[in-house]
Amino acid sequence: MRLFSPTELVPGIVVGSLGGAVVAWTAPASPPLLVNILLGAIAGLLFILLCGKRATHIGAGLLWGSGYAFLLWLAIPTGLQPLFQQGMSPMGMLDEARAHFPALIAYILFLGLPLGLIAGIWGRERLQVNLWRVLIVGGIAGLVGGWFFGAWLAQNNSFVLIAGIVKSNSQITGTILHYAIAIVIGMSFGLLFQRDVYRAGSSLSWGVAYGILWWFLGSITLLPLLTGQRVDWSITHISLQFGTLVGHIVYGAALGLTYALLDRLWRGLFIESDPIKRMAEGPGVRTFFSLGWGIVASIVGGLLFSIVMAAAGILPRVAALIGGSSPVLGFFVHLVISSLIGMSYGLLFKYEAPDRGSSIAWGMLYGLIWWFIGPLTLMPILLGGTVTWTIRAANLALPSLLGHLIYGAAT
Repeated sequence: MRLFSPTELVPGIVVGSLGGAVVAWTAPASPPLLVNILLGAIAGLLFILLCGKRATHIGAGLLWGSGYAFLLWLAIPTGLQPLFQQGMSPMGMLDEARAHFPALIAYILFLGLPLGLIAGIWGRERLQVNLWRVLIVGGIAGLVGGWFFGAWLAQNNSFVLIAGIVKSNSQITGTILHYAIAIVIGMSFGLLFQRDVYRAGSSLSWGVAYGILWWFLGSITLLPLLTGQRVDWSITHISLQFGTLVGHIVYGAALGLTYALLDRLWRGLFIESDPIKRMAEGPGVRTFFSLGWGIVASIVGGLLFSIVMAAAGILPRVAALIGGSSPVLGFFVHLVISSLIGMSYGLLFKYEAPDRGSSIAWGMLYGLIWWFIGPLTLMPILLGGTVTWTIRAANLALPSLLGHLIYGAAT
């Protein structure tokens, strides 16, 4: 078991204390300042003890810190604090989560990210980064992700808002800024996560997580500040930003997947071209088995998913993808789509799921990603409509969210 020195524990306590103070200042209905400082110090100490050994570098530290901040938010503002103050509301924890949503943003930005940064700096692992490789591959991947996100921004005339960063109202200026930011974020993704994105599945997942992180940091915090607007973290305002959240998730998915593919191509051309380093088993054999197991697993997941779809009346809408309306036709179309997604899961995550537990976790995450990509993005387009990244559309698609999670776990 690794022991931490005082030089590692003290920075965590100090950063946690400062983060607790800032949270008390920025988040409404927070505990008193001194209480928040004490809680922050304890949280900082626990983070170093519990997660310090996993935060081996800055990129891993940032995401571990963000996840840790989310758990703290569930435990304190939405759990313990209401119980100690006035008791849980009749609506329960969900109602408290909505009321304390500003605290979630404050916890992530001012507690989780600084703690993760400190832990990553003190991490034992020092990455040997090929700077040209991560900048070129990351920049191109960021550009691809920016193109996907930009399609929705153009549809909603949102480039003008981005142009406000440089005090302009030009659509062209906003477009250029958007792609420049997308490229820079892609480069930073390569710098921070090169070790973690060696495989396509993990790269896709890290990309989605990084996209969500930039939604908290960029879209709902830095963008209002840079355009001279008031930062509003209320749940009422944030619900209007749901489209940008989905956009960042789609951006992150495209960024992570493109980065993995381009990075693999780079390694194949410039690093692993030596015949001595080649695997004895050809890539075609490994791909064949991955596709086969993906199809078999997806049939099981697709059958379970179809129960949810039948109960929610979604199958006729699936049949409409090929011009039909019969639930039976929708069922078979659904199985074909399930098989294709299962094949992609087998290809992307063949090295990420060595045991049953990790396979279920990766599968559920992949199912969640496909809920954003499928019902909220591709389905409206394939049915002749436009992308509808709104709270209303998400509420209508909630039954399929359960189905996607069940499908992912079974696959």
